[in-house]
Amino acid sequence: MITKSLYRSTCAAALVAASLSSPALAQDKPDVGPETAPAGPVDEGQGDNARNTSGLGEIVVTATRRATDLQTTPVAVSAVDSKLIQQASPRDIGDLAAFVPNFSAATIANFNAASFAMRGVGQTSIIIYYEPPVAVLVDDFVMPSVQTQLLDTFDVEQVEVLRGPQGTLFGKNTTGGAVTVRTKRPELNYIGVEGKAEYGDFGTFSMKGAANVPLGDWGAIRLVGGYESSDGYYKNGACYGPVPTFNDADGNPIVSPWSGVSGCLGGETLGGTSVWSARAKLLLQPTDRLSALFQYEWFRDDSDVVPSVNVNNEYTGSVPFLTDLLNLTGRNPDSSDPLDNAAYTGRTLLGLDKGQRIYVDGVYANIDYDLDIGTLTSVSGYRFQRSRIPNSYAGATAVSADGTYLSFFDASRDDDRKTYQQELRFASDFGGPFDFVAGGFYQRDKANFCVPQLLGFLDITSGPLPFGNWNDTIYTLCNAQKSTSKALFFEGTLKATDKLSITAGGRYTWEDKTWWGRQQAFYATLNGGFDPSIVDLIKEPLDANVFDYPAGVIRIDDKWREPTYRASISYQATDDLFTYATYSHGFKGGGFNDQSGTFAPFGNDLDAFREAAQATEPEQADSWEAGFKSEFLDNRLRFNLTAFYVKYKDLQKQLNVPIIVNGQPNQATRFVNAASATVKGLEVETSATPFEGLTLRGVLGYQDAKYGTYEQGDAGYDLSTAPLDRAPKWQWTIDGTYELPVTADHLVRLNGSVAHVGRNLNTQAITDPDGNTYLESRTLVNGSITLTQADDDYYVRLVGQNLTDKRYKVAVQNVAGLWQNAQYGPPRYFGVEVGFRFGKDM
Repeated sequence: MITKSLYRSTCAAALVAASLSSPALAQDKPDVGPETAPAGPVDEGQGDNARNTSGLGEIVVTATRRATDLQTTPVAVSAVDSKLIQQASPRDIGDLAAFVPNFSAATIANFNAASFAMRGVGQTSIIIYYEPPVAVLVDDFVMPSVQTQLLDTFDVEQVEVLRGPQGTLFGKNTTGGAVTVRTKRPELNYIGVEGKAEYGDFGTFSMKGAANVPLGDWGAIRLVGGYESSDGYYKNGACYGPVPTFNDADGNPIVSPWSGVSGCLGGETLGGTSVWSARAKLLLQPTDRLSALFQYEWFRDDSDVVPSVNVNNEYTGSVPFLTDLLNLTGRNPDSSDPLDNAAYTGRTLLGLDKGQRIYVDGVYANIDYDLDIGTLTSVSGYRFQRSRIPNSYAGATAVSADGTYLSFFDASRDDDRKTYQQELRFASDFGGPFDFVAGGFYQRDKANFCVPQLLGFLDITSGPLPFGNWNDTIYTLCNAQKSTSKALFFEGTLKATDKLSITAGGRYTWEDKTWWGRQQAFYATLNGGFDPSIVDLIKEPLDANVFDYPAGVIRIDDKWREPTYRASISYQATDDLFTYATYSHGFKGGGFNDQSGTFAPFGNDLDAFREAAQATEPEQADSWEAGFKSEFLDNRLRFNLTAFYVKYKDLQKQLNVPIIVNGQPNQATRFVNAASATVKGLEVETSATPFEGLTLRGVLGYQDAKYGTYEQGDAGYDLSTAPLDRAPKWQWTIDGTYELPVTADHLVRLNGSVAHVGRNLNTQAITDPDGNTYLESRTLVNGSITLTQADDDYYVRLVGQNLTDKRYKVAVQNVAGLWQNAQYGPPRYFGVEVGFRFGKDM
């Protein structure tokens, strides 16, 4: 009988050998046509410079809102198609960042939310009103929430990553870039099914499938569904105590159920997943001119709470006695592995026992109409997202003698969010030297938010409240926002000669936002006095919203009017060498802070509250880039290089500031325009097919990111000396696939990759540079061995990820010197995947 250890050792040796024998992977040509790409002509080059299609396949992208060849598209864009996605076996689109230079993906501390970063700017905050610097669009619909941007890749046809400000053509404005995801469309005159299932370590199981059903020669339906689950790879295993005893203001010891108690947590497995998802798609093409795709999206995430690991030992912080208190969740003496040292209360009071609940329902319509002189496109969508996200944020807890958990800092972020979008654009096809894209964009977004909290540690440090224990008394912070974004845009391209093209365009955006909020309050004070009966009326956190309990609620209105623009020049120097230079100006909208509001006596000093709750101003970016795209050796070698320089001003920063409330340490989250910065760098993408069966790919990103000014009056040091958030200096990937025929109808496909991301700042401390938290540099080795039928009609794949079993943080935060907590990436993983695809043309 083969033991598990022998099985893993054999698999690891085989996968590493595969990785070393073929260090990179090239992209194949996607199946782009009327049924898989937005309507519009394919620009195959400049004039008579037709490109040889042997060797590496042509890659078609839509970075200019029309289908163009990647090698003659004058912007910095990378494309990852479905074949590369299948070989990489990513958990979500965040794993695809390894294939794009200067694009890194992590998560936001305490959440399964996307922390995407590009060219010196990134998302490190979960603030729901924060406009991400890197936008994500799915079938041209702008995703409003980072909590659901880590999309599953089963139904994805192609992912394009556009680097730099996208202020002209792509929806809501961004300063870092945009990730555009195109899902698989129904196919006309084809009936078929496809599916895959995976089983692996940590109890991982997933099954996903799709069916395509034709409706005559004028339409088709594609039904997609999937389920994935796992047990998780953390343990609730931290040990604690003895819990120190503190004195009150009179010097008397504070006796609590946790005083002097020590022990270890229960050791339960944490961090499991349970996700159902489905899409129903209807494609109608009643004439050659009209194509209409209608979709319904259904998503239900009932995964466990994201586990937290207390890493307060990495920084003493500004409140020394809290460091002593946090030693109550020190390391498990039986394991130094951080994955065995998570801490979680599981209390029912805030719904931690139910895990996170993120539910999405959406309807979308993408309609194209050919007008002979061009294509008119309409993109409509409505999306309703409900998020319930509890957590033991500090990664710290203790258990009293009677089994009661101490909620050091338990909280739940709950919101309901409704988003409507409409875009109408026209892409001309005059058949002459000049064409353009023009249109209008509208998005309306409404969010209702509450965060109920338990600060149980105050029972130990200051004693109980007059009306109950801190550990059992919820106080809440609620607010809401309504926003609209409207824009008109135009971009035109002139082919001045067969080789020279000039592009220029602009966009004008109108943004209006209204915010309602109130100070933090106990449930009993929501009506302005003290009424304990209100507690029984709050069945869910959003029952305490600012509209049902308007006492002390303030309203703030703000608006912004911003122009953005882009200009580029490109030159086809030879049949194999394309050069370009681009300047673009973009902005990211101003926004409000969902953490505005202190724990002050109810209704006190509303004018000061109103001043503190004002929105930030927009963030601005000016970008210059130049590069070339080349192919050699009869298209068997592709080498693309981009150099860029970006100047940012009015950077929006989230700062956790320590404050004292009623003599006790607390913190306030500020959201301010604080800094300017410059980022310069290089981006390299190369791929090759040196001989039949072997394809290679390499990616290299370098960025030098520095602050210019950074103004924050109460900082304890010069904040501009810190690195920029989520801006690793180096990022590289080498990846490859080798195909070896084993029979006339079957082959073995070996795939391996090595991906490196440099050290980068995750959160910045305001009092002490030693309190800055970092995602340390990491190099991950992945691989797969696939036995497949020659046409990929069915396959069996052995997947290995993080083969060196590295421990690495994917999120870490310092909360105003009060505590630090972190999340870690998965350890070594082995899984077996089987898949199939059967169908026929009708």
